[in-house]
Amino acid sequence: MSRIPRDRTNPAGKRPGKIGRAGKDAPAVEPLNIVHGALPSREVILRFIADHPQKASKRELAKAFGLKGDNRVELKHMLQELEQEGMLQKNRKSLIRPGALPPVTVLDITTRDKDGDLIGRPAEWPEDQGVAPAVAIRQQSPAGRQGKGKAPVAGLGDRILAKIFPAVDRGGPAYTARIIKVIDRRRGASMGVFRTAPGGGGRLLPIERRGEEMVIDPDFTGGATDGDLVEVEIARLGRFGLPRAKVLSVVGSVGSEKAISMIAIHAHGIPHVFPPAVIAEADAAKPASMSHREDWCDVPLITIDPADAKDHDDAVYAELDPSPDNPGGVIVTVAIADVSWYVRPNSPLDREALKRGNSVYFPDRVVPMLPERISNDLCSLKEGVDRPALAVRMSFSGEGRKIGHTFHRIMMKSAAKLSYQQAQAAIDGKPDDQTGPMLEPILKPLWHAYEVMKRGRDRRQPLELDMPERKILLKPDGTVDRVVVPPRLDAHKLIEEMMIQANVCAAETLEKKRQPLIYRIHDGPTLAKQEILREFLATLGISLAKGGNMRANNFNGILAKADGTPHQTMVNEMVLRSQSQAIYGPENIGHFGLNLMKYAHFTSPIRRYADLIVHRALVGSLGFGEGGITPDEEAALDDIAAEISTFERRAMAAERETVDRLIAHHLSGRVGEEFAGRVSGVTKSGLFVALPDYGADGFVPISTLGTDYFIYDEAHQALSGERTGLGYRLGDSVTVKLAEAIPLAGALRFEMISEGREMPAAVRSFHKAGRRDRGQVRKKPGTRPPRGRH
Repeated sequence: MSRIPRDRTNPAGKRPGKIGRAGKDAPAVEPLNIVHGALPSREVILRFIADHPQKASKRELAKAFGLKGDNRVELKHMLQELEQEGMLQKNRKSLIRPGALPPVTVLDITTRDKDGDLIGRPAEWPEDQGVAPAVAIRQQSPAGRQGKGKAPVAGLGDRILAKIFPAVDRGGPAYTARIIKVIDRRRGASMGVFRTAPGGGGRLLPIERRGEEMVIDPDFTGGATDGDLVEVEIARLGRFGLPRAKVLSVVGSVGSEKAISMIAIHAHGIPHVFPPAVIAEADAAKPASMSHREDWCDVPLITIDPADAKDHDDAVYAELDPSPDNPGGVIVTVAIADVSWYVRPNSPLDREALKRGNSVYFPDRVVPMLPERISNDLCSLKEGVDRPALAVRMSFSGEGRKIGHTFHRIMMKSAAKLSYQQAQAAIDGKPDDQTGPMLEPILKPLWHAYEVMKRGRDRRQPLELDMPERKILLKPDGTVDRVVVPPRLDAHKLIEEMMIQANVCAAETLEKKRQPLIYRIHDGPTLAKQEILREFLATLGISLAKGGNMRANNFNGILAKADGTPHQTMVNEMVLRSQSQAIYGPENIGHFGLNLMKYAHFTSPIRRYADLIVHRALVGSLGFGEGGITPDEEAALDDIAAEISTFERRAMAAERETVDRLIAHHLSGRVGEEFAGRVSGVTKSGLFVALPDYGADGFVPISTLGTDYFIYDEAHQALSGERTGLGYRLGDSVTVKLAEAIPLAGALRFEMISEGREMPAAVRSFHKAGRRDRGQVRKKPGTRPPRGRH
């Protein structure tokens, strides 16, 4: 959970220099000597990719160097070697240097340089990659490029989609950027909690872990009272003392836990108030017509959702296949709410949905992608009410192989609204008044169809990680009641598998129609991450084959070997860390985790913009009438995919930080108490310890572990004492004392109570292998001269 504040300032201390020109507008600082038709050296390849990120695909590289035949094959092998060595990594359809920005990136404009030019940083950046790189923003003339059109103009605090270029001026930021579009115009505001000060005015306590306090003069309090969550702007920066700020708006009191999610909403710039034009369009929407629709109101489709769900965007039905050509086969129907009928391209509803990208789910609220009139009413597949939908009928053989499918634009009427627990109870022999009459005609055929589909899933062998998901339950006043791990029911798995297969059908159909679309893509683990995992597994006596052709079932074999052992949780976590992050993209590379070659999100258009794009593509390519994809959308799919991938990461970060703050607030009154935990992370600076009962984790600084020298061993994921040989490894069960809880930052700090355990022989032998020369030794201050930071 909570990362204790770390110093991530620029280690070089360099100030941004004058913005340079880059890309095709300017030559590289030192032009490469390219011999057309000759295989370049590794160094030339790496330099070319760094200088021309927009031409970093295998195809573009071969074209740039004029390679044909055997030379193209050699280039492919060279790129694979560079990936294996960690010199390159894949980013969608391109290759980039590790830690480099992709060719199209979402940036937040955060400051200006000494010349007044704008500087931005990536909107989302992995914590383990340190400080996000600065990017100099190139403002075009108002007439646009080559004097054509109107160029987008951005200002401080704006969020933009930008084309990234390597900078020519090596004394400034490493990148420059050309604005493609302004996504969101935001004030350059900070957020914090207002605390009154004697004599008037007050202080702003930051909500961000790396934030700093600010002074608010009496004339600039904006009516804020003690404990209010406020937005401020910096009024004055001085050479000495704290910055002075002015209150722009009062968000609300932090006395209620329900204000905690607002912190994440504001901190991440998540739009949460629908503009009047959007509400007006939603309120004016009329029920869908039967134009280009089939009447399926007699098909007993049912919804199965969480008990507290307010919108229902998917319904299912299954039956035996009557065809004599498919003995033992089944037909599965999945119907999805027809959002494309109501949300038309470039309408106010559409622009706001793209601006949000997806719904965001907090323990106490949902920030929806679409207004309630659409999501909870017109596009919710309510029981007994006519609703428009897109449906796919899928035929499976008795062995679970999909042998065909068809799409339909329909009008349906849900036969029942069930919860997962309710449906599962009926199958388990405990039907209620609602599910009893449905058991034989509807529920049992669904479960039989799932058993058939499961044979195909078992043969496909997707990645099967055992990582239980925890859910926070709140009291009526919004405070944390308890943290639970909901049981994983067959009802959950049934809906999940049927949705996955519907997503596959969408991708297959659109590919067959040669229709551009947005895929859900998941690249395999990079060779560098595979090597880290391989070294770790070797310490447990588990082997991982070398090579770049890993499949999900290779990792399932590893997980099976660890099942039931003391290392099970540790191995699951390390396998998870080795995986790439799934994103959206118009170029298909398949989905590694699901072990599928064609996959596109189709089943949740109420809460994901990617699904809405896929619906429009189906409507347009299949001739289903109004609401199809437009040529402008097709041309912008690359940019749309980059935006919604960033917005997905934004939502995940906001959801995680809100949980962190809720748990830190919940435990803030228990400082000094001891808790049972498990080591969930090992770093050079200390240990992260998870509290399974709370779904939280905190940090144990290495300086508090004892007077011994502690040595960080990455391969073994261990910190161990040089003198005693005792230490801690990933997955160890430990007892910790809560030393500090910082609710606004969502941070917990622990003190270790458990004595370290004796490390394996392989770890002890690591101590003797020149550890000091490698800078691996960490210590408690005051015992020996410090060896510097690592």
